[in-house]
Amino acid sequence: MKTINFIAIALLITLSVSSCTPKMTFTTSTIVPSATGEVKVKKDKNKNYIIDVSVINLAEPQKLTPAKTTYLVWMESRETRTKKLGQIMPGSKLLKASLSATATDEPTDIFITAEDNVDIQYPDGPIVLTTKK
Repeated sequence: MKTINFIAIALLITLSVSSCTPKMTFTTSTIVPSATGEVKVKKDKNKNYIIDVSVINLAEPQKLTPAKTTYLVWMESRETRTKKLGQIMPGSKLLKASLSATATDEPTDIFITAEDNVDIQYPDGPIVLTTKK
């Protein structure tokens, strides 16, 4: 009986640890040094990845040198090179910005670029924030 209880407890601990949401943090930016943020990735029941990006103190892109019109969030994975996740724009007094996206591949890196055009398919502007070390 004690063996069964021990196995059940070990299994419960293993499942709870494996279901934790991985978290990535952005490295300090030379373009927007006060910007900080994190990315949470969670696998859903359909085996897709839910990616939640949260940033604070992200300066408005028009205030960059040179000025840009928007920020775009991108991901890289083991399966794909670079994929656009969407647009992110700071708002409020804290210059908060967030984005939630879904991907079929697990992201290895997430990065944000400052761009002149929201419709581009590949990053062209400077990388403002990245999770790469």
